[in-house]
Amino acid sequence: MARTSAAKEPATYEQALAELDRLVAQMEGGQLPLDQLLDAYRRGAELLGLCRARLQAVEEQVKVLEDGQLKAWPAT
Repeated sequence: MARTSAAKEPATYEQALAELDRLVAQMEGGQLPLDQLLDAYRRGAELLGLCRARLQAVEEQVKVLEDGQLKAWPAT
């Protein structure tokens, strides 16, 4: 399970989220040796950053039609 920063980037947000879910489940299971736990944590941090960046990009692209004009989607 050893992964490095050279691990392949998931093609989609959904794939990144699924991999992140698997890593969290493995880490919560408490059965990983320390070195694999650290690798999983690092990979999880990379995936979390990727998911956040993709969500931000989508949020910036989403528009709402209001009073006949396109306006940026409000950040929540």
